Amino acid sequence: MNNLAALQELFQKEVDQLNLGTAPSKLYDPMHYIMGLGGKRLRPILALMGAGIYGDPKKAMSQAMAIELFHNFSLIHDDIMDEAPLRRGQTTVHKKWDQNVGILSGDGMLVKAYQYVADCDAALLPEVLGTFSQTALEVCEGQQMDMDFETMDTVEAATYIQMIQYKTSVLLGCSMKVGALVGGASKEDAAALYDFALLLGTSFQIKDDFLDVYGDPEKFGKQVGGDILSNKKTLLWIEAQRRAAERGVNFGAYADMDANASKVEAFQQLYKDLGVDAFAKAQIDSYYQQSLDALKKVAVEEEKLRPLREFAAWLYQRES
Repeated sequence: MNNLAALQELFQKEVDQLNLGTAPSKLYDPMHYIMGLGGKRLRPILALMGAGIYGDPKKAMSQAMAIELFHNFSLIHDDIMDEAPLRRGQTTVHKKWDQNVGILSGDGMLVKAYQYVADCDAALLPEVLGTFSQTALEVCEGQQMDMDFETMDTVEAATYIQMIQYKTSVLLGCSMKVGALVGGASKEDAAALYDFALLLGTSFQIKDDFLDVYGDPEKFGKQVGGDILSNKKTLLWIEAQRRAAERGVNFGAYADMDANASKVEAFQQLYKDLGVDAFAKAQIDSYYQQSLDALKKVAVEEEKLRPLREFAAWLYQRES
């Protein structure tokens, strides 16, 4: 993954010299603070990779920055909604300053994101801006769907897939597509690359759900079973609820268990008994394979797509 590391370093240099503004300090300091908290920077890297297929990755640097600004704007607001005290091991913006500062600095980041994404050839602007705006709206829709699920007794698997695609995967697709367009891709190539990243992101998110149940705590980096303890309606939970009903298993008795290690162990066994662990693995594999199939529609030499295949394999094989 030398290409990934090189692009991460390239993008990090841009972040390190980023100057979004200085005064009022309570507006701009939180922006620089959250942008400095690090992370894998996968979304902007995809934008650079998209441009890199057709030439110089740096052609999409402004769009990559727009994607990262938008992503971090959404994190500030998500943390407020979740009342989260920590982000990447550091104090969240609304806890370090206050909630009003978090809302306003997040709003400012969204405006900055639009300024950066619009920094492209005028002929490309309608397609680039349209893709970015549609994605921004879908991310909001996905977040609302996720919150709605908390008060719903049952959720359909297809609805859950739509939620994770809107909340997470569409921004990966947008990154890839916008980067490719700015780099010189045809609309057909850009659409296929969008599908590649969207489907890969879907596999990635289901893998995240799976690792929350069966991951190695040392590698996963957070508490295993957290979704179970909070009765979060992941794909595994939804499928287990459906299969339990078919087989006359009292799923509610499991859901109503006290939130402790025994509940996690009970669900781990229930998922195995119902074949939900194998079902989840099959879904991860299916979306991963669909993402690779989408790449076959991109009309460039195979050698230029190799970094994307390596990136996809790296995400697919991850344990954290």
